[in-house]
Amino acid sequence: MSSLHKSRIADFQDVLKEPTIALEKLRELSFSGIPCEGGLRCLCWKILLNYLPLERDSWTSILAKQRELYSQFLREMIIQPGIAKANMGVSREDVTFEDHPLNPNPDSRWNTYFKDNEVLLQIDKDVRRLCPDISFFQRATEYPCLLILDPQNEFETLRKRVEQTTLKSQTVARNRSGVTNMSSPHKSLAPSSVNEYQVLPSGCEAHWEVVERILFIYAKLNPGIAYVQGMNEIVGPLYYTFATDPNNEWKEHAEADTFFCFTNLMAEIRDNFIKSLDDSQCGITYKMEKVYSTLKDKDMELYLKLQEQNIKPQFFAFRWLTLLLSQEFLLPDVIRIWDSLFADDNRFDFLLLVCCAMLILIREQLLEGDFTINMRLLQDYPITDVCQILQKAKELQDSK
Repeated sequence: MSSLHKSRIADFQDVLKEPTIALEKLRELSFSGIPCEGGLRCLCWKILLNYLPLERDSWTSILAKQRELYSQFLREMIIQPGIAKANMGVSREDVTFEDHPLNPNPDSRWNTYFKDNEVLLQIDKDVRRLCPDISFFQRATEYPCLLILDPQNEFETLRKRVEQTTLKSQTVARNRSGVTNMSSPHKSLAPSSVNEYQVLPSGCEAHWEVVERILFIYAKLNPGIAYVQGMNEIVGPLYYTFATDPNNEWKEHAEADTFFCFTNLMAEIRDNFIKSLDDSQCGITYKMEKVYSTLKDKDMELYLKLQEQNIKPQFFAFRWLTLLLSQEFLLPDVIRIWDSLFADDNRFDFLLLVCCAMLILIREQLLEGDFTINMRLLQDYPITDVCQILQKAKELQDSK
């Protein structure tokens, strides 16, 4: 470890040990990248995403409260209608005589159950292929959810619920801008069938199952947006970071902590996932156009070339912006980019500059290429040095 890196770790530790965290100083340090040693990134992300307050003394009580709240969500939502759970402290009357699976009443618990299955099937399909370039999400977690997997109770796991349902999930071939190929060009294809995944022993669960649970609960608690394809790519890096925390006590609660950090993050970017807001000033169309207007200001020649070839920002920037570049780079690079995004006090304005920087850094190839070549460049971005990209984005920011 270099002396410079040791010095950066010490700088973070000095800020984080204060009774009240100096947020501006933390942002300044984090913007240039957060060291992973000692769980620094996990802690910094929780502060930058407003999960932990700036007052250190309140962390223990707030974490305990939030983690218990998440346990309550598990008790209420990961359960079949009509099954009493007296031994778990959950009192539910048997609704078999008043309610039944064929009840057409919209208020029927069975009706809700089957509608939930439609959402669950889409989530399940997406999370099973999460980050296929690494084995992490297919491996068993060290801390399975005992509340659900304890053989003494009758809770049904979401995986079993998916396997037992006869509903068919639709393959989503296009995003709502009409652009296909949402998969990452940098990542290998995941197994196409559920049966191709290794079945873990009873009492174990894979990390992707934890992500599935987080997304399902989020969808239940936020029916206005529910689940939209791509949200799994937002949860993935968050959960991976928290589930690999060297602090075992915090690693054990990675699921709950990820849920609340994801919820806070979605509160900031959820407009990107709501189609009815696409053309509003807070919608994704406005942000894509802002990338081009920034490019026009910084590099008129390149802007005109893309305009001449009718290369619209929705052909590539839709995915870049909506998924916070999580599909354009490998996971360690995505995490490094997110350090800067979370640290920027005007996030996600900096994301727009990052996208603009990505275009400028391949300007020579784009100026020489035809429509087909340039589309391939933009959908299979060639530069993997994210530090170079972030440095260019910072130069654009400073030149304003």
